[in-house]
Amino acid sequence: MGNFQLSHRVVLAPLTRQRSYGNVPQPHAILYYSQRTTKGGLLIAEATGEKVEAWKPIVNAVHSKGGIFFCQIWHVGRVSNTGFQPNGQDPISCTDKPLTLQIGLDVAEFTPPRRLTTDKIPHIVNDYWLAARNAIEAGFDGVEIPGAHGNLIDQFMKDQVNDRTNQYGGSLENHCKFALELVEAVVNEIGADRVGFRLSPFADYLESGDSNPSALGLYMAESLNKYGISYCHMVEPRMKTVAEKVECPESLVPMRKAFKGTFLVAGGYDRGDGNKALLEDRTDLVVYGRLFLANPDFPKRFELDAPLNKYIRETFYISDPVVGYTDYPLLETAA
Repeated sequence: MGNFQLSHRVVLAPLTRQRSYGNVPQPHAILYYSQRTTKGGLLIAEATGEKVEAWKPIVNAVHSKGGIFFCQIWHVGRVSNTGFQPNGQDPISCTDKPLTLQIGLDVAEFTPPRRLTTDKIPHIVNDYWLAARNAIEAGFDGVEIPGAHGNLIDQFMKDQVNDRTNQYGGSLENHCKFALELVEAVVNEIGADRVGFRLSPFADYLESGDSNPSALGLYMAESLNKYGISYCHMVEPRMKTVAEKVECPESLVPMRKAFKGTFLVAGGYDRGDGNKALLEDRTDLVVYGRLFLANPDFPKRFELDAPLNKYIRETFYISDPVVGYTDYPLLETAA
């Protein structure tokens, strides 16, 4: 994967775990991530706040076991409320259309957003490259820029949300302009080899859908080549929402063929269809979330075709530092 030498093709997905207290990652995250680290294995951290010092021991624990660790740098845009914003301001987005959806996370009520004015967009771009710089200072090997699942970048890219009529709206190219400016700024700051980008063109999550997701995914895959980034991480079309897996005729194969770097796929994979995707050359790496969460030694279990622990959805988002976080048994202790 670029300059990184991986030992297997199983990747830990970026998973919202909500185990930080006061927005600061805690020592129990050291155990969580180190449990899931293998030599030459790629891990993608959850979306993070810029807590450089607190992340250093977590990153060190992953590196001590030979893992490769990328940090997801995230801006939620309108998926927020005034209580999370500086000085109690309204959250920002490409639009002023409010988000009406209720979800079972901490942020269940959303303040109507402020439409980001064109002259303020460079400030947001600056926030991303500064976050990338901070991630490298914390010791991460690279960053993943998430343009997926209804966050700020996804809001700009998706025509269900983006109702702008200036250079950041209207055409497909204009919808993607903000995302690509971000990529360029981050690449210029930390180097292309340290940058990945995540997309969910087919998902309609947090009211962020698109009328032509195949065209959106293909345009972004082709456009990202210009920056020489390390990887492109795509969510399968079958994951229309985060938890729902549906049958669909669409495919990521055109994007896979278009993108010149390492291609990652995520979305409802098990061992069998992950192997099938690799054998059919539909991807380079397969990203696992819920199964990797429930099986800290997941790559080993795959290698041995061993039984898997079942994940417990009710404990996904509780704040307990052990339950549903670091207490899933390893293979040798599972019996």
